[in-house]
Amino acid sequence: MNYLDVTLEKLFQKHNVFLTGGAGVGKTTITNGVIERFEAEGKKVAKLASTAMAATLINGQTLHSFLDLGIAGSIEELERSGKFLAPKKIKKIVAQIDLLVIDEISMVSATLLEAVRLRLEQAEFRGVLLVVGDFLQLPPVVRGREEVSFAFESLAWEAFALHTIELTHIYRTDDAAFIELLHRVRFGEVDEAVHNALNEFIKPLPEDLSGFTFLFGKNESAAFHNKKQLDYIESELVLKEAQIIKHDKHAKESEIQRFMNDARIEANLELKVGAPVLFSRNAWNYYNGERGTIVNIDATYVYVQKSDARIVKLERTAQSKNVWHERVIEGKKEMVEEAVFSIYQYPIKLAFGITIHKSQGMSIEDLIVETREIFAPSQFYVALSRSSNPKRLTLIAPKKQWYNLAFVHQKALEFVKKIEGE
Repeated sequence: MNYLDVTLEKLFQKHNVFLTGGAGVGKTTITNGVIERFEAEGKKVAKLASTAMAATLINGQTLHSFLDLGIAGSIEELERSGKFLAPKKIKKIVAQIDLLVIDEISMVSATLLEAVRLRLEQAEFRGVLLVVGDFLQLPPVVRGREEVSFAFESLAWEAFALHTIELTHIYRTDDAAFIELLHRVRFGEVDEAVHNALNEFIKPLPEDLSGFTFLFGKNESAAFHNKKQLDYIESELVLKEAQIIKHDKHAKESEIQRFMNDARIEANLELKVGAPVLFSRNAWNYYNGERGTIVNIDATYVYVQKSDARIVKLERTAQSKNVWHERVIEGKKEMVEEAVFSIYQYPIKLAFGITIHKSQGMSIEDLIVETREIFAPSQFYVALSRSSNPKRLTLIAPKKQWYNLAFVHQKALEFVKKIEGE
């Protein structure tokens, strides 16, 4: 079945769509294919996600930014902050959007989706929705001891009447036994067979860790590991500073800094010739998570040699904060998407260590998972599913039992089982 065609057919028939499936099944590929088709036909597409990091993977922006929600995560918070009514500008923009994409829906709370629905109703949105994600991956972030509320628990979810399209074929690996293991871990099913299978990935660590990527649960652990490993390389340390271009002179420094933090763009990228790196974007000659080694650095380019011996000549690529503006084009008023500012940085990260959260969308070959920093539902599944070659996967022996690591949120589990049974 051609899932891209099926998805497009539903959307062109004005049906809202929920595109789902486990890790590595091609959700991003189909999402990008849908966006390309709509834009090729001159249709306006809003590409949105709950976090800036997720938004950058589809060259989009956050729900909060696009819909002018401020920092509100619910309708009640919109009321308290004086933002309940949609500004005229937002109404004009949303009314002209043909396709609204919401990626990484598992990280969108029920209350946030209600606020999104409110904005769409206020703006008399007449386009279609493409909602993408897997509820058995990273859940919404909650404050303190608040209970997690998933998007599917909201009245908005029902009101959107989403047609579910589920992808099942995993492209990241073709190892049948590992695919079955991933399936069991995704659903939190840890019996003796799964327990034994996971134990087989516990191996002694080599003295030289430079050929592996560690996945950590905490930012500080990844940063410490990267610095320590980089220090072992004797070549000169080169700092590549991010270049910022303001397209709107009113763009605030605080806004730029927040965007960089959220999108995980390093202000000063520390590199050395000989250092292993991971590509952090997809392009025609590399993919997100692919590994290489820096072989040369000059004033303009970073040269990375991949495992197939090919050398990729990298220059800084832009990640932009976009907004929609009304412009007169050929005598007609139209809404167009324009960049407020652009941040140019090389699309690579040091490959020694990365957080599970930052590994979003990556396929990593030589992987070591630090299991002792797993703390959230489905986090272990997300980490495990980054592996593109289980023969080169190592798990650090956990302090807990596997079933205490491979746990999922019960509400998410029940919802996914229900839609898979339909």
